[in-house]
Amino acid sequence: MLVIHGLWLPGAGLALWAEDSTLPARAPRRPGRVPRERPHPFAAGHATLAAALGMPGEPISVLLDLPTRAGSPLDSPELVRATVGEPVRGPVNRAGWRAPALGYAPDDAYALLRAPVPGPVGASLRHLCELADFAADLVVRGRLLPVALEADPGGVPGSAGTGGRTSARRVPAASGAAGAGAAPGVAGSGRRLRVVGADDVATGWAFWRPLLTGTDASWARDLAAALPPAARAAREWRDSGGASGPAEDAWTGRAADIGAAELVAEALDGLVDAAARVALAGNRLHRGMRPVGAVPRWLAALTGPERAFPAEPAALATLREELDAWQCDAAGGAVRATFRLVEPAVDPVAELVEDAVWRVEFGLHPADEPGLVVDAAHIWQRPAPALAARGVEPQETLLAELGRASRLWPEVDAALRTAAPEGMELDAEGAHRFLREGAPVLHAAGFGVLLPSWWRRSSSRLGARLRARSRTAPGAVATTAGKLGLDALVDYRWELALGDQPLTAEELASLADLKSPLVRLRGRWVELDPQRLEAGLKLLRSSGELTVADLLRMGLSGDERAGELPVLDVVADGALGELLAGEAERRLTPADPPPGFAGTLRPYQRRGLAWLAFLQSLGLGGILADDMGLGKTVQLLALLAGDPPEAGPTLLVCPMSLVGNWQREAAKFAPGLRVHVHHGAERARGEGFAAAVQEADLVLTTYSVAARDAFELAGIDWHRVVVDEAQAIKNAATRQAEAVRSLPARHRVAVTGTPVENRLADLWSIMQFANPGLLGPAATFRKRFAEPIERHGDAEVAERLRRITGPFVLRRLKTDPTIITDLPEKLEMEVVCNLTAEQAALYRAVVDDMMAKIESSDGIERRGLVLATMTRLKQVCNHPAQLLHDGSTLDGRSGKLERLDEIVDEALAAGEKALLFTQYAEFGGMLRGHLSARTGREVLLLHGGVGKAERDAMVTRFQSPQGPPLFVLSLKAGGTGLTLTAANHVVHVDRWWNPAVEDQATDRAFRIGQRRRVQVRKFVCAGTVEEKVAAMIADKRSLARSVVGSGEQWVTELSTDTLRDLFTLESGAVVE
Repeated sequence: MLVIHGLWLPGAGLALWAEDSTLPARAPRRPGRVPRERPHPFAAGHATLAAALGMPGEPISVLLDLPTRAGSPLDSPELVRATVGEPVRGPVNRAGWRAPALGYAPDDAYALLRAPVPGPVGASLRHLCELADFAADLVVRGRLLPVALEADPGGVPGSAGTGGRTSARRVPAASGAAGAGAAPGVAGSGRRLRVVGADDVATGWAFWRPLLTGTDASWARDLAAALPPAARAAREWRDSGGASGPAEDAWTGRAADIGAAELVAEALDGLVDAAARVALAGNRLHRGMRPVGAVPRWLAALTGPERAFPAEPAALATLREELDAWQCDAAGGAVRATFRLVEPAVDPVAELVEDAVWRVEFGLHPADEPGLVVDAAHIWQRPAPALAARGVEPQETLLAELGRASRLWPEVDAALRTAAPEGMELDAEGAHRFLREGAPVLHAAGFGVLLPSWWRRSSSRLGARLRARSRTAPGAVATTAGKLGLDALVDYRWELALGDQPLTAEELASLADLKSPLVRLRGRWVELDPQRLEAGLKLLRSSGELTVADLLRMGLSGDERAGELPVLDVVADGALGELLAGEAERRLTPADPPPGFAGTLRPYQRRGLAWLAFLQSLGLGGILADDMGLGKTVQLLALLAGDPPEAGPTLLVCPMSLVGNWQREAAKFAPGLRVHVHHGAERARGEGFAAAVQEADLVLTTYSVAARDAFELAGIDWHRVVVDEAQAIKNAATRQAEAVRSLPARHRVAVTGTPVENRLADLWSIMQFANPGLLGPAATFRKRFAEPIERHGDAEVAERLRRITGPFVLRRLKTDPTIITDLPEKLEMEVVCNLTAEQAALYRAVVDDMMAKIESSDGIERRGLVLATMTRLKQVCNHPAQLLHDGSTLDGRSGKLERLDEIVDEALAAGEKALLFTQYAEFGGMLRGHLSARTGREVLLLHGGVGKAERDAMVTRFQSPQGPPLFVLSLKAGGTGLTLTAANHVVHVDRWWNPAVEDQATDRAFRIGQRRRVQVRKFVCAGTVEEKVAAMIADKRSLARSVVGSGEQWVTELSTDTLRDLFTLESGAVVE
């Protein structure tokens, strides 16, 4: 397998190189002094890399500064090797290693980084992909500026790209030129013309550059701080002989001590320029202009692949000067102006104050330290060393900045009429214009803007409260007989309020008489928009009826359209009121499990069952997002077990790895349910499928089949559709997400253990399944919620979104006071995984081969063969690559690995840590590489070859709050003597069949110092020797310690017939 790494080479572009796990891990030893550079022993060659990427690049070689131990470079954390070599000891230092690489100019680099990169990738390439996404986002939002340069910055198509900031390039003299002097006369012209010389034409370069202000600048700084060390590993690079001339120059260079911020800035410059050209493809910015002169040629060069354009030197210089002056207002300098709005000094108890004087005070702040503000009064009276240290003259800079601001907000002009402006006074209308118009414009341009804290609070604005009454008899909870549904009608009326305080009619009349946009009311300043006040007075006179769906959208969306009042609250009676309060789960009476449920529900699970039934009674969908280990499956099965016979079938869509688990859990907890599995090549179709559904209460299928059979599934009248691991439909544009959302159902439930609030695009997609249309169109949701919350950290918008989605999302955490008393200290569960088709074929081949040998042997030889068979079968259950030792990729080939990925995702999303135990050190190495590449997080690996000092360092790092979240341990090396209480998840990926040994390993986390509940999962594969041995131990617990306590030796004493029964793969082991 390959692990692909990325580098941004200053002045050149993107370089990709890769580690190849099939190549030797050790460099050949050479006598004498260590050379300055050596060939990287396991770097993939150009041909291998090009074949993996599917996109040709410039063959180059890069000298990398890499961590080295005992004369060989260390594997990256993402690299998975088929075998674990001899442990290597010694100090780690840095050394130079020459690796083949492929180079890509920015245009190709942008396309490559925005496309899915095949196979595992290193942290450096993931970071570059994040940079490319940021570049695309900046272009979409128009946060970029065009520039004209007289020097080629390198790394662009068609340029020599030396990487230096050289002087202007000159176009060679025209063909036939006689030199710089006068030319001979032209026959018949009657005039003497001078031939154009080399000094008459210069080459300009047209580029797009990012405009980074506010949160964008902060994000760029965060990206620089997060730059992985591997991204700065390049010392120098050179062409590998495939190019000559300018292209060869472009891919020859040396990285001086370039800082992380400078490297990220250079990469972002190149990627923004490439992204802008993709967005402008097919456009002609110079359309309608004569194609002569510097400006039209510069505009033409801003689109398409060619950045260079010819121009007269004087015209090019003029263009650059004009662009610099034009862009200065937006781009700014090292120090920017700050505008602080100061409230009037009034009596704290005064009411309805209107004729007060507001003030905007000026100041300066360093662009890289916005919290350091120096007031204008200070600047005019005494030196400001904090600003002078940035290389500026504070007084001149303040005047220049105010001049720039006046072009965006002309009211600043009045202050500039004084020699030493410190601020400006405003009346209420002027202050309101500044808050509504001036402040947003100035902030967007990168100026500092400081506003009173009340301005961003909804309580400072007039709002509406919606009161609704359902047409059913009022009561605490509706019953299933009286469904409300999204289409049901309710009566409504409006009230007006400031925050949570309703306003009387007299107060509204007094406010209307003031005709001031800012007034002081009840001890605080509030905004009174005349249009909104008029709209509020009209609302008071309105009442009527609307549907529940319209009520939810209108009452919870918090839309703030011009001239309309924001809806601050919605109050309803009966079941609808319980729902809108967002506390239905706590207020509902816990439900008793139905007679068809064969199990016991904990108190919080009974409340969850009541909540699911409550939403179903209203005809609404929900998202069950309880923390891992809280029993979401049994809550759903209890709901299904309570369905009346005439309700109709439930369709449950889940990942392939969970189909078998749902089958087994349904048989255990709801044995009366008729279960049909719709999966595999032999699955029923057409009339056969319709007949099978008719005879089933629960139909299980996978996301891939749901996408393929979407038309057939949509033809069934489903009572309920459930999606398990609902994060599988988080990407709304995927085929499977669209297919699942299109399925008709009277009730919808999404089940996920991942916090749905972590990524808002995921939340929209899942909620669109559960309650279609509730959050509006995706584009509207992104603009109204995702951007303000994720990019600007808007707490008020986040609260508004929580108010909308809260009634439909039930998420209880193991740390909740109402939950923790219901839980045991340690939750142990057996996780049954299915085999893939590849695993099943290998498993059967091993059984057939080894049983033939066992039957013809006896004594020690037979015992050895039995143990070897056990080992091989357990390796197959783990992953085919562990048995084959072929270094092949891991994704999509193992049921255990797929389930492990899901558990790890949930643990990381919850900010928790996990211990992963395996008895095979080589498989531990595979897990480490796979999880590191997949999650982008560091994964620790402890096996018998790790020395004590390194082992102690791993434990210390894992135990620290900011340490790596995943720790893979071999059972023998990590099973005893360690304290790893930072983890509250323990996964035994494979089994040793010695309960005492497994318990000792679990106790690394479950011991003194552990303050959380510990979840222990023990993986076994369905229908295999793993499941059968686990069942034998469970059936004969009294014999477990004496018979199985020795590990697997007891298996060697079984008869051949018993062994065959134990090893043979049972039907139902494969779900594909």
